[in-house]
Amino acid sequence: MNVGLLALGRPRFVPCTPLGIQVLLERSGIEVAGSHVVVVGRSQLVGRPVSILLSNKSQGANATVTLCHTGTKDLAEYTRTADILIVAAGTPRAIGGAMIKPGATVIDVGISRGPTGLVGDVDFESAVGVAGAITPVPGGVGPMTRAMLLANTLQAATRGIS
Repeated sequence: MNVGLLALGRPRFVPCTPLGIQVLLERSGIEVAGSHVVVVGRSQLVGRPVSILLSNKSQGANATVTLCHTGTKDLAEYTRTADILIVAAGTPRAIGGAMIKPGATVIDVGISRGPTGLVGDVDFESAVGVAGAITPVPGGVGPMTRAMLLANTLQAATRGIS
């Protein structure tokens, strides 16, 4: 029901990670309206909802959104056009620096345990020199997700929704 209402532009509860991404962009001064956002990942929890959320005509949104996935032919052709690149592919280090438009904002949603510790879906080392702004893994989107869970819980409590 919540995803349907989100698609209609009348959200009741926005999924926590997409909402956290939107708040992170807004509070970081990243202009979403009029931007080209490329989302890599089509999951029901992050990819699809964030694509809907950021394409809605509302404050902190109104972007042109392209939804891709790891099976997209010539994925780099799409990612290199993004003003804002959101990666929730579920594949460690799937996006390298050569796949990023210089100066783009990169939001890395993925988190996996690798031989050297936790890594994201973006190869941070190759991307950090290309991106204008990039979220770290860990410590980027995860805390925002938890903060939005608390915000949704408070909203439910004040509305008397269980």
